[in-house]
Amino acid sequence: MEVFVVLIIFGVIFGIAYLFFSTRNKERLALIEKGADAKIFTRSREHAAPIWKVLILNLALLLMGIGAGIIIGGILNVNFNVYQEIALPGSIFLMAGTGLLIGFFLTKNLDKE
Repeated sequence: MEVFVVLIIFGVIFGIAYLFFSTRNKERLALIEKGADAKIFTRSREHAAPIWKVLILNLALLLMGIGAGIIIGGILNVNFNVYQEIALPGSIFLMAGTGLLIGFFLTKNLDKE
């Protein structure tokens, strides 16, 4: 039974990768046939922030969100008698998502500079 789960997971990953690359190739071939310029395939990274800054910013905000979620989950559990099985995962995911959302907006501002 476990073998089928692993095979299904790898099959899904392979299917997504295959669709992504084959679709991208077909789109590029169609644009080349129409005579489009090849520069549209490469993004202009002149005004974009370096990738390491974006990764560090988003990782830091994600970890801070997880930490804040653990603290808030503990407060909900102790002070408001919310079940720990509900308070901790809910607050961790909520705060981690909030951290990533803040990271998205900060990355947009970082790219503008």
